Amino acid sequence: MKKTTALTMASLLALCVYLSSCSVIGGIFKMGMGFGIFLVLLVIALVIFFVAKVSKK
Repeated sequence: MKKTTALTMASLLALCVYLSSCSVIGGIFKMGMGFGIFLVLLVIALVIFFVAKVSKK
């Protein structure tokens, strides 16, 4: 169990050393923006789907 903890800590330390905080935060925001756009498109598709189902009845 301690071996995986040490590996995790080493990985986190390597990330902190090799990546600047600005690039990490920028990546997080870009991923969040992409996920947000995906969710908006999904909601729009669901609304169109339900409107089409209701209008056929």
